Amino acid sequence: MLERTERRRATIGAVERVLRWAVNEALLAEEVRLWAKLRALVDSLPEDKIDRPGYFQEGWSAKDLVAHVGTWLAEAAVVLERIRFGTYRREEIDIDAMNAEFFEATHDVRFTDIRVQASAARNQMLRAWGALDGPSEDADWWIRKAGPEHYAEHLPRLEEWVAEIGPDQRRA
Repeated sequence: MLERTERRRATIGAVERVLRWAVNEALLAEEVRLWAKLRALVDSLPEDKIDRPGYFQEGWSAKDLVAHVGTWLAEAAVVLERIRFGTYRREEIDIDAMNAEFFEATHDVRFTDIRVQASAARNQMLRAWGALDGPSEDADWWIRKAGPEHYAEHLPRLEEWVAEIGPDQRRA
């Protein structure tokens, strides 16, 4: 467990160093803080309960939540690359349709793969943000919506869900 915590701290430190220029340091700090909170709550669940439906009334599990967040982080990374190369155009998106598509694509994927995908998507989003030539309102909007605002939207129910299931005593 200690080794995993040390690796996580090293990763967070590396991401923060890459983003030192970040125009919106408060946004980055909020993203880092809420991501750590979300991950800690998910990591506190017993492994045999990660797939248990009930986190969300539509039958989502904690695994499905991590997949949901991860797919939006991946989407944000793509958008940030488009911003970087000047091909981004604001457009209406059907969030419900995309959520359904993401759920269908990830629901049967193992949690170990979901966890890696979400972390990789987050890292790619932060790298893409750091690769921008300078400040971008559109980039900050996508970071907020896919990152801290999205985490904050799901944290209250995740906290309730962890309390309902009970944390894994072996991980505590």
